Order: sequence, then structure tokens, then C-alpha cells
Amino acid sequence: MSNNNFSLEVKHLNSGYQASQIIFDVTFNLPTTGITALVGRNGAGKTTLLQTLMGFNKAISGEIIFEGKSINSLRPSARAKMGIGYVPQEKPVFADLTVKENLFMGSLKLEKSRRKNIESVLELFPKLADRLEQKAGTMSGGERKMVGIARALLSEPKLLIMDEPTEGVWQGVVAEIQTALNAYGKEHAILIVEQNLHFVNGMANYFLLLERGNLSSQVAASDKENLAALQERLTI
Repeated sequence: MSNNNFSLEVKHLNSGYQASQIIFDVTFNLPTTGITALVGRNGAGKTTLLQTLMGFNKAISGEIIFEGKSINSLRPSARAKMGIGYVPQEKPVFADLTVKENLFMGSLKLEKSRRKNIESVLELFPKLADRLEQKAGTMSGGERKMVGIARALLSEPKLLIMDEPTEGVWQGVVAEIQTALNAYGKEHAILIVEQNLHFVNGMANYFLLLERGNLSSQVAASDKENLAALQERLTI
């Protein structure tokens, strides 16, 4: 039975690619608000887990529940319509579209009465205001990440899932992304895969440690002792 206090419930999830299993019996819950950081070494299975949650990769077994409803059988587009936003690690933008066109794409799934003016995200990412007519594919990696995050926010997802949002991003942009996500996480759920622990420290409410496809630790940010142990395991 699902719990209304959770945005997402993952129960005994197993997944992988063809004959290779990558995720093993993963179970965790995300609260309806706040930021959860999914951390782990390269090759731990973090991206595979996100792609399974989004429906790009089919689960072998287990259950994924969003807002009390099983979404195992739903396509990625249907999960997005339910209110799950996704910013992938690679190709976060439509390269052939301008920045403005990318941003407008973010709100298309909403009813017309709920579609926001792009000014709301330009306030969060003011650097984009001068790039609205530029093709997104010609921007730097960090700038493309900003566009991808801004587009996802315009769709008003109840749950925002992000894969390595700071990879290839220079420090000034990292600070802008952090500010935007802190604000959004106050009223929505966010799940972030991130190698940059400095970025998520002081920002995430919960930490999930994935090791070789197994969820080995689930720690609240307030649990300083266990959080220090989790971070030490990442550096050994």
C-alpha cells in the first residue's frame, strides 16, 4: 500500500540492459518536498536507475509508485504528463531550437491557463536573457545545462529528476543552479544524481548511496555521523 507522504516509492526494483542486470533490489522513498541526492562512484548504476524511473529502461521486477499510482507500465511521455520532469546528463536541450523555443517547449504539456511566461526562469538564470535567439546546440555545456533545467522547471514538475546537473558547468553557473533548485525544492520533490558532493552538501535533505547497483546507505542530512561515514566511503 502506498503512502501519501511520499512523492515516489521504489520497491525492490531490479533493472539492467538485455542480459546484464545493473540495479539490484533497490528500495527507497522520496518525500513530497525537498532534495534527495543519489551519490555513488562511476559505474555504480545511478544513470541506469534514473532511466528506469523515467521508463526509458524497463524494470525487470519491482514497483515504481508515483503519487500513489504504479507507473511501471507507463511510457516516459506518460510519466512526464503525470508530473515527473527529467534533465538527462547528456543532450539536455533540443540542439536545433533556439533558447526561447526550448523554454517554450517546457510548458507545452500544461493547460494554457497554467503556462508560465519564460520571465520566471530568466529571473533564476539571467544569463539566458541575452541568449534567447541563439541555437541551444551552439552553447557551452554549462549553458545547455541551464537551458535544460529552466525548461524542466517551466513544466512545473511535481518531481524533478536530474542527472549530473553540474557536470561541465563553471562555478558561477553552479551557484545559479543551486539557488534555483533550493527554491524549487521548498515546494516540490527533487532527486539529483551528483558527483560533486560540495554542490549537494548543505542543499540535500537526504542522501542515497548506490554501490554496484545496490542501495547501501540512506542517510538524512541531519545525521552528521552517518553522513560523514557515507562521504568517506565515496573517497576511499
